[in-house]
This record gives sequence, structure tokens and C-alpha cells, in this order.
Amino acid sequence: MHKDLIIHGMLADRALRFAAIDGTELVREAQHTHHLSRVATAALGRQLLMTSMISSLQKNETDTVTTVIAGNGPSGNLVCVGRNGGTVKGYATEPDVELPLRADGKLDVRGYVGTSGKLTMIRDLGMKEPYVGMCNLISGEIAEDFAQYFTASEQQPSIVYLGVHENAADGFVTGAGGLLIQTMPNCPDEAIERVMAIADRIPKLGTRLADGESLEAILNDIFRDLDAEFTNRSHPAFLCDCSRERLERALISIGAKELKELIEQDGKAELTCQFCRKAYQFDKAALEALLSEATDNGGTDEE
Repeated sequence: MHKDLIIHGMLADRALRFAAIDGTELVREAQHTHHLSRVATAALGRQLLMTSMISSLQKNETDTVTTVIAGNGPSGNLVCVGRNGGTVKGYATEPDVELPLRADGKLDVRGYVGTSGKLTMIRDLGMKEPYVGMCNLISGEIAEDFAQYFTASEQQPSIVYLGVHENAADGFVTGAGGLLIQTMPNCPDEAIERVMAIADRIPKLGTRLADGESLEAILNDIFRDLDAEFTNRSHPAFLCDCSRERLERALISIGAKELKELIEQDGKAELTCQFCRKAYQFDKAALEALLSEATDNGGTDEE
């Protein structure tokens, strides 16, 4: 069975670092979970790949990275959350929107996302406050927007490639991959020039994954002139960490007054996780127990 893979490494005498991902299965899982249209699969899939690579670079198991793309297209918001090792979850607020193919026969991701708006990245590293960075969208193609984010918001010049390949007949994801290359401190111009000299090989990564080549073999070929060192491997996945306990806390947080109204008017509640579509049922007894806890925590049913 195919297993997704992230490979980290160094290039050009360790002057640059890279992360590369074969995320074919995780994009397939996202497509299945959210019943994504073809263009939504391409857009959210690219963002999931990027978020997975970024989160795989975090040091601590509890670190998380959240990316939000809010463009002026019909996609609404695209939201992804990555955790240690590259595990990722995400959703699109408008998953079923479909658009005509572009004149060149490719999916119109730019039209779906929009060409203006914001890309926001939230890094929760267990500090008192998370780090929040933001930049304007420059293309809506997602890879270019993330490259702009790293340069403008984190002063980290980067090459970003993201590709999701789908079967033209039924939209089945045949390959999904990404590559992030970033300069290390005091990176010499010569090293950057060496990477730029092989840039035309990078866009072939997604096609080669779709053709069945392994990520490691593809990287060995792409980086054959760059003294590549593979330093770490991990297996990412599309996996939600929601739980009944988290949703209980969410219900308590709305306050005793609102909980009491919910009990009196509906006598039950159903909450659905946006990330995995799992539904959690709360009957009257469960809601009354949460009301009691909310009241004990200082809530009130007074105006």
C-alpha cells in the first residue's frame, strides 16, 4: 500500500535546507472526507501539502501550524492545521464549487481562490502567545503565495512547488507532492545560483509521483548536482485530533445562559467537526451535566 512520505535534507554544502513531500494519500483522504470538487481538491490539496511540510519542521510534539487562505474567489476560507511529523487536517468552506477548466486545460485554482486577499500563518510553539504572520495573496495559485509569505513575513527566501494531479475522467488523485527549499544563514550567492540552475526540474515532481516514481528517487535525480543529504524522514497523514471532550469544552464555553436555552428549546445538540465531518451527539442529560459544570465555573443564566 502507498504510504505518504516527507524527506528533509540539506543542499549545496549545507547552504540550503529542503523539505519534500509525497502526500498523495492525504490529499485523497481530504477529497473523500469533504467531497471536494476537482478544483477544490487541487487548491486545498496544495495547502495541505505546504502545511504538512512546515509542521514537520517544528521541534516539539505539541507545536502546531495553522494556515488560512482567505481570497476573493468562491472558495471561501481554506484552513489547514499541521502537527508534529506532518500530520495535517483541513477544510474549505465552499468544497463543492466547480469551475470550467482554463484555456490550457488545467484546473482554475486561481479563479477558485481569487487573486487578492490574505494568507495567514499561526505558529503555536507553546509560548505565551502564538506567532502570527500575514501577507497579501499575489496569485491565488498557493505555491507562489507561500513563497511570497516566507520572503515578506519571515525574511526567508524560498522556492516552493506544490502540485496535485487528478484523473481527467473522475478526479481521482493520482499524485500529490511538494518541495520547499530555503536558504540557511549566510548562504552564499553561489549556492543560490546552483539551485536556480536546476529549477526547471522541480515542476516535474508531481507528474513523476503520479507516474509511480518514489519520492526519494525523484529527489536524487532533481538534486543530482547539489550534493544532497537526506537527514530525516517522516510519514504524514490527513488525520483529525478532534474529540468529544474538546466539543464538551466548546459547549461549556458558550455559557450557562445559552446552554439553558439550548436545553429548553431543543433538548439535544449535534456538533460536527469542520475538519473531519464527524458528528457528536449530546442528549438532554449530557447537556444538563455540561450546564451544571458551566454554572460551577462561574456562569450565570441572568441577563
